[in-house]
Amino acid sequence: MLTAILAVTLAVPDLDAALQAYERWLGYQVVARGTIPPELATAWNSPATSGRRYVLMQPASGWRTYLRLVESPPTPGYAAMRTHGWNANEILVQDPDALAAQFATGAPFRVIGPPRALESSPTVRAMQAIGPAGELNYFTRIPPAGGVFIKTPAQSFVDRTFIVVLGGPVMESMQAFYRDTLGMSVTPPFNSTVDVLQQAYGLPADTQTRLGIVRVSDSSILELDEYPAAATPRPRREGDLPPGISMVSFEVASFEGRQLPWITPPAIRTEAPYDGRRAGLLQGAAGEWIELVEAVAPAPQGVATTDR
Repeated sequence: MLTAILAVTLAVPDLDAALQAYERWLGYQVVARGTIPPELATAWNSPATSGRRYVLMQPASGWRTYLRLVESPPTPGYAAMRTHGWNANEILVQDPDALAAQFATGAPFRVIGPPRALESSPTVRAMQAIGPAGELNYFTRIPPAGGVFIKTPAQSFVDRTFIVVLGGPVMESMQAFYRDTLGMSVTPPFNSTVDVLQQAYGLPADTQTRLGIVRVSDSSILELDEYPAAATPRPRREGDLPPGISMVSFEVASFEGRQLPWITPPAIRTEAPYDGRRAGLLQGAAGEWIELVEAVAPAPQGVATTDR
């Protein structure tokens, strides 16, 4: 059902600081800005966001996968990788070593995992950094020929989100949601070391984490991480977005023929990046918020959709 990652929504306590960080250090460009309309706040089941400032940003490549920053107050008890839900935004880059060197000159991105080749895929090189709002970003280079799942490498020095990482308590429940509710193909679980996760929980370096992959397309996937028992449900301020990576928006071909457990059912949204398309909100098995957006706007009533 999911066909593309459309947007990653990030709650940030200081919109101006986050905006400047992504513009200056990652080359992202603002394509829309404003305040959250009351109707959109209601659609997000987050009335507290009404009237708050936001910006919608796009990578220098021009790829139509967006980062949406929404100004939101800090939530007590939240820290990256310590709670269930969306925990990391993985971004394609051309040279993580050069990016790390730039970060070392005073960037508001703190490297917590220096660039290195992946144990499972030596041709893939990645680093991890905490951003200006406490968010976890992975910056990853895949070879020009593409990787096992992803076939399109970075088209600009810092490009687009191509993986979003979900942390939850039970792998089977996360897999079942994406397989059975959303009709996606999931891989069998496999074990791997995840250095930043082991550091966050003070675990031995050889600790294995169960991982799973949900393939969205040749351009994007979801990574499912079974988190340690010490992880907790994500705290959320009353009527507000979840902190950190609040939700991920995915394009779908159509809502027709699907009975889904909507938090808010699909409705036409006019703002970017919806642009007249229908969008609705779901909650997954790990508590993650999922926004589904139809790939094509519905035809106006009375307008033929095929040539006669």
